[in-house]
Parts: sequence; structure tokens; C-alpha cells
Amino acid sequence: MTDFIEYGSKRIDFKLEYSDRRTLGITVTPGLDVLVKAPVDTAIDVIKERLRKKAPWIIRQLSFFLSFQPRLTDRKFIGGETHLYLGKQYRLKVISYESGIMSGDSVKLKGQFLEVYTRDNSKVKDLVEAWYLAKAKERFHQLAQPLFEVFIKRNAIENADYNLSIRQMPTRWGSCTAKGRIILNPELIKAPKACIEYVIVHELCHLIHHDHTQKFLDLQTREMPEWEKWKNKLERLLA
Repeated sequence: MTDFIEYGSKRIDFKLEYSDRRTLGITVTPGLDVLVKAPVDTAIDVIKERLRKKAPWIIRQLSFFLSFQPRLTDRKFIGGETHLYLGKQYRLKVISYESGIMSGDSVKLKGQFLEVYTRDNSKVKDLVEAWYLAKAKERFHQLAQPLFEVFIKRNAIENADYNLSIRQMPTRWGSCTAKGRIILNPELIKAPKACIEYVIVHELCHLIHHDHTQKFLDLQTREMPEWEKWKNKLERLLA
């Protein structure tokens, strides 16, 4: 079942599940869900009171995970529109084949412009997105390799061959699997280099400490002392 509490001016929605357990547990997921598991026959008033006591922690967790949620403004992919690449703004310029400049679909950066050469303007979006994906595959591996090597040298992770993949994720910038694979959202290619490194370091730390405990935060701070700066930058830039 679903329900909610009010805490100050905020409303906290939660999903409640009763089970054969002794204690009440509250979890905030990266997808911004608040999950409550309670012993059978626990009164709803008792559950809500516990949630209110935990509300400051819940709000902090929701805010933390919110920084990993892509919230990019929709683009129309028309000439003059601005697009981000590695934290910098570029203006989109669509150039038709008929101009005689070149023959063949392509995308390239030139000065302050992201130039798209095509005969069919309906292909601009696909061409730009394919260019972004290709750049993400190239740059993410370049940035990840030295970071993986640091963790390997410190015996923080065992696999000498770093395991990185790229996948569109509607609610997360990055994630890691139980088998040690780091997954990055290709939309990150629009953020500055240090923001991308922050997400990689964050997920590498999760290979050692699965939850956001103090040990996790201490490790993340040791590996990237200014991680909060780049976390906030990522949240502001791609909001």
C-alpha cells in the first residue's frame, strides 16, 4: 500500500509492506522511493510517527539521490540551440549538403559550434545523439582507467581488468553491479570532466561499501577530497 506523511512544508510519500519481521525498516532507493517494511499488525499511526522522526534523514537521502537523476532540458535539435559537451556550451549549426561544403552526414566541434552536416534535417537529432554516445564511449574509458588502477593498487578491488559499460538510465548517473561492473549514463558526457570522475569514484567506492555509511563517505573523501563541489556542480549544470 502507499501513504504519505507531512513534515513541515514537505510531503513524503512511502510504500508500506507488512511482513513477518520484528522491527520496522525504512529504505530510500536511488529511484527516490521511500520503502517501509513493518511487522504484521503494526498500527499505521506508529509507522507514521517513526517516519516523522526519520524525516530529516529521509530528506537528506532523497536530496543525495536527486543529484544522480538526469533532468536535462528537452532539445529541439534546431540551428542556434545550445548543447553541452564536457561542461561547455556549444551552439548547434546545421549545414546542408547542398551548400557544397562536404558530402556525407557528420558531426564535429568547430570553435563555439557543434556542426551537423546532413541533407535531411530530420536526422539531426539521431546524428547528434550518436555523436554523444561515441564520445561517451571514448572519454569515459579514458577517465575511468586511471581511477580503476588507483583502487586496484590499494587492493580495494581485485579485478585487474576494469569493467565499465554505458547504458541509458532514466533516474541515475551511474550504478554498479554485485559482480563489479560500473555502469555510466552516456548523458554524463555533457558534464565537466571532474563531474564524470566523481561519479566513477562514487561507484568504485560502492564496490567496497555498499551503503552510504560514514566509511563510504570517508573513502570517497580520501579518493576525491572535493567530491561535494563536483556533485553540486553536476546537480546545477544538468538540472
